[in-house]
Amino acid sequence: MAKLDRIDLLQSTPFFFMHAACLLVFWVGWSWPAVAVAVVLYAVRVFALTAFYHRYFSHRAFKTSRWFQFAAAVVGTTAVQRGPIWWAAHHRDHHRHSDREQDVHSPWQHGFLWSHMLWFLTHENYETNENNVRDWMKFSELRFLDRHYMLVPVLLAGFLYLLGAALKNWLPGWGTDGLQMVVWGFFISTVAVYHVTYSINSLAHLVGRRRFPTKDHSRNNFVLAMLTFGEGWHNNHHFYQASARQGFYWWEIDISYYLLRFLSWFGLVWDLKGVPERVLAQGRGKRESA
Repeated sequence: MAKLDRIDLLQSTPFFFMHAACLLVFWVGWSWPAVAVAVVLYAVRVFALTAFYHRYFSHRAFKTSRWFQFAAAVVGTTAVQRGPIWWAAHHRDHHRHSDREQDVHSPWQHGFLWSHMLWFLTHENYETNENNVRDWMKFSELRFLDRHYMLVPVLLAGFLYLLGAALKNWLPGWGTDGLQMVVWGFFISTVAVYHVTYSINSLAHLVGRRRFPTKDHSRNNFVLAMLTFGEGWHNNHHFYQASARQGFYWWEIDISYYLLRFLSWFGLVWDLKGVPERVLAQGRGKRESA
């Protein structure tokens, strides 16, 4: 009860509204174009969060230009998980205190529901510890995104409405319209991204296998790795955080890493940090534990 009293209900209203708005699907129905847009936006935003919010802004696992850094941050904000500076600051704290009392989203310390989604609804966790992210505070455009993190999502929702309305006029046989496109492409897709990425804080510290002897409860989970484009290799990541690759071995599918390699062919990202042979040797052939 004491923890629930800490939730800032006013600032949390948009979060709860996002979930409630998904129920509009029973009114607007569905169409293949709307579902396709939802799937594409799910994939794009999961990649932006995992590759850039996490591996780049939080861990600096590769390099990119200032303009592409900003472009990736803009796409990341469409996931409605606040700005890249806020996200990186809290994530760095997570690694510093993983599964100890100071870890604000440890399921071992605070329970599943709190670790999954309630922790960031409190007033104190709306704040950004700027000391954790001095490397990013020098970029005015990133500070702007952090202050106005709802601007890009609102623009995305507006674009989706116009897209659906245009399709209704130009291709009425497709069976979509503005509101349906918003419900599927924005609300349902965003909530799916929410809970898939939140599961790394919660489920990936509870369910799965452990290859490496970390000081926390991080686990590798194949299903989560598929849903999050590689983040489910969480025990790997906690053992060696600097790598741009979280699926350390060829059989550990890491879609975000494959896409980063693709971007590197065009010079958009570079210096992707790998996994040292000493780390690979330590885990190779080792039987994973529950």
